[in-house]
Amino acid sequence: MNLFRFLGDLSHLLAIILLLLKIWKSRSCAGISGKSQVLFAVVFTARYLDLFTNYISLYNTCMKVVYIACSFTTVWMIYSKFKATYDGNHDTFRVEFLVVPTAILAFLVNHDFTPLESRSGPGADLLRLCSIA
Repeated sequence: MNLFRFLGDLSHLLAIILLLLKIWKSRSCAGISGKSQVLFAVVFTARYLDLFTNYISLYNTCMKVVYIACSFTTVWMIYSKFKATYDGNHDTFRVEFLVVPTAILAFLVNHDFTPLESRSGPGADLLRLCSIA
């Protein structure tokens, strides 16, 4: 395993856990963009759909599951558990300016119009491309 990738994974995981701890300890999600957290959850879900088709290693599988679970936990905390502290009026991020161009790019740069990457050929999965673009 690449040491730099491992350290990057750990620092990313630490940042996600610190965000969850901050929300939980302060009992508030003030100052956190709910729309951005939804985008993180969508990106992790789309990027890690190969979790069900390709097994790489136990480490890889566990990290993917933890990233997805933490992302959806953050979204649940913002929009359900502590929704009284979430101020949607200040969350002015225009999601459509990000989602529409990435969807268009995913269609333009793919090799095969399949939602998931095929094992048999050089298919580029649309959902993964959309999450990377």
